[in-house]
Amino acid sequence: MGVTVKVEYWYLSFILRYEPRYRELAHVVKGEFSDADVTGFVGRSSSFEIEINGQLVFSKLETGGFPYEDDVMNAIQNAYDGKPLQKITKSRAPCVIM
Repeated sequence: MGVTVKVEYWYLSFILRYEPRYRELAHVVKGEFSDADVTGFVGRSSSFEIEINGQLVFSKLETGGFPYEDDVMNAIQNAYDGKPLQKITKSRAPCVIM
């Protein structure tokens, strides 16, 4: 059974964009789960939202930070194993440039 991962990320300007975080996450996911369908798209302001098989599992808009890679990978593994997906509520604070 395949797993679909969709990431909505913010892209305001060359300086303030989350696309590199999406690209890194996609690289790590594909390295571990080669048959996963991983896509990303530019979305709402300040967003970094992750859906697995159509279920929102992480929201930067709700947590204020970015997910820990291990938490995302565990959620994807659970999807592969047919286990229920839990929302990731833990996050690390975003980098602030002053």
